[in-house]
Amino acid sequence: MSTSLKNWVAGARPRTLPAAVVPVVVGTAAGYRSSGSFHVGVCTIGSRSVLCGGLVDHQLQVINALLALIVALAIQIGTNYVNDYSDGVRGTDDVRVGPVRLVASRLATARDVKIAAAAAFAVAGVAGLVLAARVTWWAVPVGIVCVIAGWAYTGGPKPYGYYGFGEIFVFLFFGLVATVGSAYVQHAPYVTVYMAHLYKYSYDWYFPIAAAVPVGLLATGMLQANNMRDLETDTASGKKTLAVRLGRVRAGYLYLGTLMATALSIGVLQHFRGWAPIAFVGLPFSFYPIRLVLSNRTGRKLLPMLGATARLQLVVGILITVGILL
Repeated sequence: MSTSLKNWVAGARPRTLPAAVVPVVVGTAAGYRSSGSFHVGVCTIGSRSVLCGGLVDHQLQVINALLALIVALAIQIGTNYVNDYSDGVRGTDDVRVGPVRLVASRLATARDVKIAAAAAFAVAGVAGLVLAARVTWWAVPVGIVCVIAGWAYTGGPKPYGYYGFGEIFVFLFFGLVATVGSAYVQHAPYVTVYMAHLYKYSYDWYFPIAAAVPVGLLATGMLQANNMRDLETDTASGKKTLAVRLGRVRAGYLYLGTLMATALSIGVLQHFRGWAPIAFVGLPFSFYPIRLVLSNRTGRKLLPMLGATARLQLVVGILITVGILL
C-alpha cells in the first residue's frame, strides 16, 4: 500500500504540534533570561570554603534549543502515530468524527504506521543523545521515560490513555518536562569565575517551573477538547477517557477550570517576571472554545474546538515568551 506524503502529514496531526513547540519556546526564553542572574556558590581558597558569586551573561544556546525542539516534535509525532496504530488495530477508530486516521481509514497499513512511530521516536533518540552529550547525560534516562510514556499512552496491553490518565501525561511531559528541560539546556554546563576560582552555580528551578505550568495546562486543554469531541465514539468503543468518565457537561466544566487555572498560573508567573501578564492579551482567543464548551454541541459539531484551543496555546505561549524576555 502506497501512502501519500499528504496522508502522512495528516496522520502526524499538525494541529497538536503547538503542544510540542510552545514549551520549547517558552522554556528557551526562561533559560536565556535567567542565565544572566547573579549566582552564589562555594569556592575553596586554600583550606577554607567561602561563599563567592558572579554574574553570568545572557547566552542563547541555539543548537541546544533546536535539538530540544526536534526531540519534542518527534515525541509528539511518534505518540500521534502510536495512537493511530493502536486505535486502528483495536478497531476503536472505525467510527470517526475527528480528522482522518491512517489505519482505520485504510490509508496505510498498521505495520507502516508502527514503523513511522518507531522512526519518529528514533529521531527523538538521536537528537536527545546529541543534546545529552552537549549538556548532561542525565538527559538520557529522562528521554527514555518520555518515549516510554508516549508509546504507553495508547500502546501496549494497558494503555493509560484509555483509563483517564492522559491529562496527567500531557501536563507532566508537554508542560513541566519539556519547558523546564528546554530552560535547563540553556544553562548547563555553565561555570563562572570569581576571585580566580571556577565553580558551577546551582540551577534555579522555580522560575522555569512557574513558566511551565500555564504551558502544561493549555496542552491539557487541547487533549480535553479532543476527548470531548470523541466522547460518544470513545464511550461506544470502551475507551474510558476522563471526558467519558465525567460526561459531556462536567467535562466542559473541567475544560473551563483548566483555562481558569491557566490564567491563575500566569498571575503567579508575574512574581518572577513582571511582564508575564501581557499573556492576557490573548484572552479573546479563549472566547470561541468557551462558547463551544458551554453549548450543547457534541461530536462532529465540536470539531473546531481543538483547533481553537491550539491557537489559544500558541498565542498565549508567544505572549508568555515576550513577557519573559521584556
